[in-house]
Amino acid sequence: MGEGRPERSEGQGEGRARNLVKLTMKKEITQHVLRNTLFLILLLSLVACAPSSTPTATLSPPPTQNIPTATPTPAEPTCGSIETLPTPLAEGESLFPPISAEDMTRGPADAATTFVIYADFQDPASAKFARVLNELREKYPDDLRIVYRDFPMVTNPGHEKAGHAARAAHAANLQGKYWEMHDLLFEKQDEWSSLDGEDFAVWLAEAASALGMDAEKLAEDMARDEIVAQVRDAFVFGDEIGIPFTPFLLINGRIHEGLIDFYTLDEIVALYALGERQFTACPPLVIDPEKEYLAILETEKGEITIQFYPQQAPIAVNSFVFLANEGWFNGITFHRVLPGIFAESGDPSETGQGNPGYFFKNEVDPSLAFDRPGVVAMKNVGGETNGSQFFITYAPLPAYDGKFTIFGQVIEGMDVLEALSPRDPQFGEILPPGDLLLNVTIEER
Repeated sequence: MGEGRPERSEGQGEGRARNLVKLTMKKEITQHVLRNTLFLILLLSLVACAPSSTPTATLSPPPTQNIPTATPTPAEPTCGSIETLPTPLAEGESLFPPISAEDMTRGPADAATTFVIYADFQDPASAKFARVLNELREKYPDDLRIVYRDFPMVTNPGHEKAGHAARAAHAANLQGKYWEMHDLLFEKQDEWSSLDGEDFAVWLAEAASALGMDAEKLAEDMARDEIVAQVRDAFVFGDEIGIPFTPFLLINGRIHEGLIDFYTLDEIVALYALGERQFTACPPLVIDPEKEYLAILETEKGEITIQFYPQQAPIAVNSFVFLANEGWFNGITFHRVLPGIFAESGDPSETGQGNPGYFFKNEVDPSLAFDRPGVVAMKNVGGETNGSQFFITYAPLPAYDGKFTIFGQVIEGMDVLEALSPRDPQFGEILPPGDLLLNVTIEER
């Protein structure tokens, strides 16, 4: 049962074809890195919105009657729907073959995110990644589809049984146990990886019995010509296309060049899932600037009541009311809570990077300032990038004056705001869930 490098002819222009494929792959990777650069620039801009230190201003009770009454003429409203960044790009052309009925898949076909993984059962990094994938599947049962493809690097030292393991998984598929064998091979990799061929065969027989399979049939099916050819062809494809390592990941048909830890991929899946909810146009006018509007935020810790400024910030108030009526804020978290500074919410992806599919400009009114606790303002990464994320201050923040749209004031519930659990997302850090914003009710007067 030895596994050697499969023989193949270099005739009929195969060498030229192979070089062309590799050049195509290099071009695709270059394009992907460019997109990642834009993504990282926006991430850094988001981080730059946070103050570097906690203000030392003394906290004072939030006002309940100090609502501005001035009626300045608002600037011409501007808003644009976008092909959103940093929400990942939609699926496009790919060098790799499309998903077919022959692929081993997990998760719904209509999931917002599809991972295609080229991996090696005897590769420790692939085994570690399999654990990450299981965590993601558990968190996103409806939003993530996983496609596993073999790339048994049998010519590499220490991978001599990779082909046998792949054949065992496909043989298990004939008994309806592909994923059970797949998971067991990765989970118990340390047990079988160092065994010789004969002992590995014994291990597989015991594993098959433990999974409720017919061990003799598994051994027979592993030798079937079609399964041997399937695994051999998987190696040849990966070798010829130039897959550089395992695990190798495609996300919605595009090469993923970034980290493959849980934190990184969790954000990507969350943003793709958010993309399914985003709007393709700016909101219609749903408010009357001459009327008063309140928002009651029901949280896990109690209620927070906000009075809006529809005359001073009509675009922001209209957007918030529209999104609230659409249920955008229901069941999301306060993803960033910095005691003494502010609490942020408004992003269903819970990453701090999501948006509603449109952006609108700042509305800076000279009668409004960050001069008290409970100021409600839009988060942005520049003057034209307001979306759905908002923050509520715990203290005066004069450094923010003129930089963010103030569109409301907390008139009840500052004690609830101050009871929110501190949460400061940092890159690479996995945090517990934030306190939930259960729903938002709008009152018009």
